[in-house]
Amino acid sequence: MLELFSAFDAEVATQPQWIQVWLKILVGVLALSVPFSFVRIEARWTLLGLVLGVAGVMSLYSQFGYSRVLGFGHIIPWTPLVAYLLLRRAHWRVRETWAGKWIVTAVSVLLISLAFDYVDVIRWLAGDRA
Repeated sequence: MLELFSAFDAEVATQPQWIQVWLKILVGVLALSVPFSFVRIEARWTLLGLVLGVAGVMSLYSQFGYSRVLGFGHIIPWTPLVAYLLLRRAHWRVRETWAGKWIVTAVSVLLISLAFDYVDVIRWLAGDRA
C-alpha cells in the first residue's frame, strides 16, 4: 500500500505546479475536518468523505494509473457530501463559529474540485484516456 501512495505522489510531482498547490489546499482544508469533527456533524461526514475519496482515487489509480478516470473517486463520495452540507447550511453559524467558516471553505473547495473531476471524467468517458 505504501508503494501505491509513493507511486501516486511521484505522478503528482510531475504535474504542473498549480495542480500540486491545489491538491495541497484541498487536502489541507479537508484535513481540518479532524479537529472540527469533535464539535460538528458536518465535519464528521466530511472526514468520511475525505477517507472515501482517498480510498476511491487510490483504488482507481491501482487499476488505471494516473488518468482522468480518477475523478470518479471524488465524484462518488463528494457529490452527496456537498448536497448534504448544503442542505445543512442553516446550521453552519458562519459568523459565530470557526467551524462555520471552515464549512463554507470546505464546501467551496469541494465544489471546485468536483468541477475539475466532472470535466475529467466526461473527457475520460469521451475517450481521452490520458
